[in-house]
Amino acid sequence: MIKKSMDQLNRLSVEQFKEQEKNKVIIVLDNVRSMHNVGSVFRTSDAFLVEEIILCGVSPQPPHRDIHKTALGATETVNWSYHKETIDAVLKLKENGYKIIAIEQVHDSVSLSDFTRVENEKNVFVFGNEVHGVSNEILALCDACIEIPQHGSKHSFNISVSVGIVLWEVLR
Repeated sequence: MIKKSMDQLNRLSVEQFKEQEKNKVIIVLDNVRSMHNVGSVFRTSDAFLVEEIILCGVSPQPPHRDIHKTALGATETVNWSYHKETIDAVLKLKENGYKIIAIEQVHDSVSLSDFTRVENEKNVFVFGNEVHGVSNEILALCDACIEIPQHGSKHSFNISVSVGIVLWEVLR
């Protein structure tokens, strides 16, 4: 096997990425505190042509070298905004017709393997703080909750891993 060259990867320029039609998916980070996690979410969101990332609360914002270290330039391609309060962002998204879906372990959650995304439906996926998860205030506003099936003893993924798993499954 021979690795593909950079030319063979057909990478989009920043301008081409901005013009590309995006998936109708927004990622909301509810008080995610790690700059490396935020950077990784940017990089993964670039790969899946996510419409926007909304950083909320204590979630760090670009530009910062620790975000850039994992984002590898995706902070320049993926649209993003910041809201001090997650609830303000989520309420605005609901008003604009987005279905709000938390990724959280709750009673009556839907297993990711059983979740079917409606084509062309506008979805927001909310990912929570590394320790406390999605806040109860935000869970109360959600239209659904997805739980990623896990079989080990930890029952916990790093948020950046969760974003990758969810985006892969819902957009494939």
